[in-house]
Amino acid sequence: MAVEAQATARGIRTSAQKAGLVCELIRGKNVNQALATLQFTRKTIARDLAKVLRSAVANLQQNDAFSGDIDRLYVAACYANQGPSMKRVRPAPMGRAFRVVKRSAHLTVKVAERPLKIARVAAEGDAAVPAKPARARKTAGTTTGARKTARKAAAAKA
Repeated sequence: MAVEAQATARGIRTSAQKAGLVCELIRGKNVNQALATLQFTRKTIARDLAKVLRSAVANLQQNDAFSGDIDRLYVAACYANQGPSMKRVRPAPMGRAFRVVKRSAHLTVKVAERPLKIARVAAEGDAAVPAKPARARKTAGTTTGARKTARKAAAAKA
């Protein structure tokens, strides 16, 4: 079972929609690659998201089951939920008032460790397993008649 940890920042002053755009950039990437991406992203929320990502890595390092190899860590999930909105009033012409909604978001980053790939070593008595032949694929643009002709030509050679 993979080891994972998460970190959450609540009440960040941005909309969840704007934060979600940056979350999509790092979802599924290695931690080092995600931090590099966030460093050069020209969105203000990227700084806050990098902070949360570093916190998630620190949380995972505190786990006893963690192997200690940071290069195997990746961003398993990254999302932004809507937080509480502050409602404000802005004066409008002719004594009216416009409502201004100042949104906030909750950022969550989950970090997990990729499992090690262990190659199977064949025992002395095991026979080598032959590879399956590759199936022929249909290519775009070929007609049924052309495929039938190709099959007949292949059968004639055999």
